[in-house]
Amino acid sequence: MSTPSAETSATNDTPAQTAPAKGHTIALVDDDRNILASVSIGLQAEGFSTRVYADGASALKALLENPPDLAVFDIKMPRMDGLELLQRLREKTSLPVIFLTSKDGEPDEALGLALGADDYIAKPFSQRLLVARIRAILRRLDARRADAAPSGEAAPELIRRGRLAMDPARHGVMWNEVPVSLTVTEFLILEALATRPGVIKSRNQLMDAAYSDDIYVDDRTIDSHIKRLRRKFRQADPTFSAIETLYGAGYSFAET
Repeated sequence: MSTPSAETSATNDTPAQTAPAKGHTIALVDDDRNILASVSIGLQAEGFSTRVYADGASALKALLENPPDLAVFDIKMPRMDGLELLQRLREKTSLPVIFLTSKDGEPDEALGLALGADDYIAKPFSQRLLVARIRAILRRLDARRADAAPSGEAAPELIRRGRLAMDPARHGVMWNEVPVSLTVTEFLILEALATRPGVIKSRNQLMDAAYSDDIYVDDRTIDSHIKRLRRKFRQADPTFSAIETLYGAGYSFAET
């Protein structure tokens, strides 16, 4: 990860806590302590609170016991790399995760998305880009939480399409009455497809549904999200085939 240098560094195994707690909390996991310090300082300047961890093994327990709002993982780390850390987190939580990858890390990117990462950024990158990606994901989370909070307004209606049930207010998904755990990005893509069964949605339309205007992702990212959605639903139902591909055009949802 390429970032400005900083003079401070994090201690191993113990998360560095920041003073301001009024913003969202971001966990950073990287074995390079200078990177941890510089990115942490940059995020604090943008109003975030940060916790930093020097390896995946020490981060896992803390992230499960005291979850932040979002986590940023480097992939290449000792003891437990970012891929293994994400895999073990996804067994118990849908905590939003952004992966940091090297320029030639395309296989890592694809595997990270398959395991449940919400986004990835190739190194080197600017602090501005990282902050934009973080804010885009958090905006979606905040919108879901606002919908779920009690208010005088009616909650969004449940989406029922055959064996699929989606609760936009609670970010809940059921298939054949079996819960399916989705990330925010996965939920938004599925919602865009299920809202109009049979209608083909292009990759660009799905990108518009899942990402804000200031975030660029390529076609491969949407394809990886679709593969992961299918994999998750097939864990609940090995015969799942409701997300259909029309090659060269996009994807659609078949109400079964």
